[in-house]
Amino acid sequence: MAASSNSSLSGSSVSSDAEEYQPPIWKSYLYQLQQEAPRPKRIICPREVENRPKYYGREFHGIISREKADELLGGVEGAYILRESQRQPGCYTLALRFGNQTLNYRLFYDGKHFVGEKRFESIHDLVTDGLITLYIETKASEYISKMTTNPIYEHIGYATLLREKVSRRLSRSKHESRKTSVTNEEHTAVEKISSLVRRAALTHNDNHFNYEKTHNFKVHTFRGPHWCEYCANFMWGLIAQGVQCSGLKSEGLYRVSGFTEHIEDVKMAFDRDGEKADISANNYPDINIITGALKLYFRDLPIPVITYDTYSKFIEAAKVPNADERLEAVHEVLMLLPPAHYETLRYLMIHLKKVTMNEKDNLMNAENLGIVFGPTLMRSPEDSTLTTLHDMRYQKLIVQILIENEDVLF
Repeated sequence: MAASSNSSLSGSSVSSDAEEYQPPIWKSYLYQLQQEAPRPKRIICPREVENRPKYYGREFHGIISREKADELLGGVEGAYILRESQRQPGCYTLALRFGNQTLNYRLFYDGKHFVGEKRFESIHDLVTDGLITLYIETKASEYISKMTTNPIYEHIGYATLLREKVSRRLSRSKHESRKTSVTNEEHTAVEKISSLVRRAALTHNDNHFNYEKTHNFKVHTFRGPHWCEYCANFMWGLIAQGVQCSGLKSEGLYRVSGFTEHIEDVKMAFDRDGEKADISANNYPDINIITGALKLYFRDLPIPVITYDTYSKFIEAAKVPNADERLEAVHEVLMLLPPAHYETLRYLMIHLKKVTMNEKDNLMNAENLGIVFGPTLMRSPEDSTLTTLHDMRYQKLIVQILIENEDVLF
């Protein structure tokens, strides 16, 4: 996860009096930079490219030169394309515009996309992470270096520390131990590493503390910086891959309803406990309860995932007769969604695409899921039963298109 901090450290300096020492409190500076980073802008190839790898979308432009790639990007920050190398056919390159220059990275795929150590489900995720990392390193390299060499909390969780307002001072012996540790670390020669994430990971891996509480890890997809409440360390890496739902092969997934009272129990658990809500198979062995709760959540949103402002534009896009032109029209409207709605829709479509890959077992194809999720994700701003009934087939078609073309549209 990316670390969060502020432009000045609270209590980071070591007083001459050991009793006055307080550990640093990192706030939201890096998180703010993460939010300011350029957003990916995919430059679509206007023609159909022959021999395009199936795991690349319309951002693939075939065999073109670096100069042509630079021209296509048009000097737009965050713009990117994929190309095949002229010098090495069969080798692929990500051309990315950042800092008023075009950066070229050798691109690999082994079931996931990568240019370094981190693997990503999609090119969009890879470019998003790359832009954030580049932006943060450009704006705060010295700050990060200072942050990763300063001591961190040993026993007190960050949130707990804030609640107590740093009311407890550390003992002299602990201070001396910390001071020795920091001094040793400052005099250790560390190879220069360009990646923000790897640089911080090296520092964290060298800390072998005996924590009072043990970790209880749960694989999750993170979209921002997070603290571990138990050891007070930052968790690094913008995106971590989640586990695959064991219910993907359940027949009638998302179509079959779970018991209403159990679905309400899940809803109340999230309202009460937030992310700590226990929805494990031990509590809810029926996967239809969980899928029902997810559908209920989307139905209850005051503004649908596909917003009221874009609803009519999506409906009109669905009515375009030509399939290729219809796909382009849907993509144009997608770009009008607010970032949070766009990202939520993208992740849901990635999941639903995985559901369709198990169609032999769950009997749920993109059309069936479109019937289920069409009215759930998009609702007419007009409170008219007649309009709703008339638009249902187009709602279904939009979701079906989003699922079937998830890798191209997002």
